[in-house]
Amino acid sequence: MSEFTLPNHSEHTQARLLALTDALESGSLAQVRRMLNHLPAPTISHLLESSPKKTREVLWALIDKDNIGDVLNYLNIDLQTDILEKLSPAEVVSITEGLDTDDTADILQNLPEQVIQQVLGNMRAQDRKRLEAVLSYPEDTAGGLFNTDTITVRRNHTLDVVLRYLRRHDEIPEMTDSIWVVDRNDMLVGVLPLRKLLVSDPDLTVQDIMDTAAEAIPVTMNQQEIAHKFVRMDWVSAPVVDEHGKLLGRITIDDIVDVIREESEHSIKSMAGLGDEEDTFAPVVRTAKSRAVWLLINLVTCFMASSVISQFSATINHVVALAALMTVVASMGGVAGNQTQTLVIRSIALGQIGASNSMWLLNRELAVAALNGLLLAVVAGGTAVWWFSDWTLGVIFGSAIIINLLVAALSGAFLPLLLKAMHIDPALAGGVVLTTITDVVGFLSFLGLATLFY
Repeated sequence: MSEFTLPNHSEHTQARLLALTDALESGSLAQVRRMLNHLPAPTISHLLESSPKKTREVLWALIDKDNIGDVLNYLNIDLQTDILEKLSPAEVVSITEGLDTDDTADILQNLPEQVIQQVLGNMRAQDRKRLEAVLSYPEDTAGGLFNTDTITVRRNHTLDVVLRYLRRHDEIPEMTDSIWVVDRNDMLVGVLPLRKLLVSDPDLTVQDIMDTAAEAIPVTMNQQEIAHKFVRMDWVSAPVVDEHGKLLGRITIDDIVDVIREESEHSIKSMAGLGDEEDTFAPVVRTAKSRAVWLLINLVTCFMASSVISQFSATINHVVALAALMTVVASMGGVAGNQTQTLVIRSIALGQIGASNSMWLLNRELAVAALNGLLLAVVAGGTAVWWFSDWTLGVIFGSAIIINLLVAALSGAFLPLLLKAMHIDPALAGGVVLTTITDVVGFLSFLGLATLFY
């Protein structure tokens, strides 16, 4: 019997794209529509993001109206904004109808304020009130994440009453693992887990089995902190309360998965100087503009490093071997600095670094840099002596590597903390600044020492 393995997600996507492209080229739009609308909304959105502009426009036009809202919700911000800009407020209301409040809020927050008000004006009063409650909070806080689809009960109800109340619903909200217990003023007083409700004596009251120690999320809490809590506590959902303890809604694990995914994408793209909304198939001019800023900044920093080299042209002319080795010093510092900086940025994102342990981490990185610097100095210095038959050059080369690795460790550990304190994204700006420092210090230490010795 032959082995059978399932193709991975990427292979599935490419196969579907190929099939859809073949159908489009043959002019069989009815077949494309049928193929497309039998797929889940996340898969359709992934296919749209994986398609060039012209194919994307045709595919979007073939999506059934009942599916458009769900598909739009899964698209990246860049593509989502492109589509929304072409729709009227009434059309936006129509396609977002039926979406969760937090998902609708995420979509609207990509529109200009004037358009948001027009969309809200086209909504039913009850939907508008719920949406305005979410939109009144910053997007990256619990207030921008919570949903109002909650089930609440009172503490004096019996479990039999609660079960009969649940059976009156056609279905309960997705990701419901607990029911929130509130008083007559909607103040959160406890949590009733479904796993207890379903197996407990129906004659017991809610108060008998509810969890009063369960933690609630303040509406102003940052989304990164919320994600850390979900990971640490293994939550499926959590209640959100205002400053007085009044229940506002809940956050579910699917929202947190989106936060974690966005944060990881942000970190990866920031390291390369790309914006969060970077679309793989965005137009040439838009892509060029978004990347040109950091390329120009990098050009300026390269000139700074070159200006240091130019100050030692006489020394380089005297000892030609310096030209072959000086880039090695800068490169080693850059790699070591990036290792430290990546570790620190990750630790900042996980909330593991604070005033109490930052100095310990800095000292640890300096010690690591010193050990590695000594090792590399022996290897690199010995190689230089063997290559050029010059003991002085070997000592200079090894010493410059030690100096640059120490500076790289210091910069890699300190820069992210400094940039964060200045409210600048360390992932976005740290790489350019660190590269400049390690290049300048690498060239300056190597060529400076060479000038002194020769």
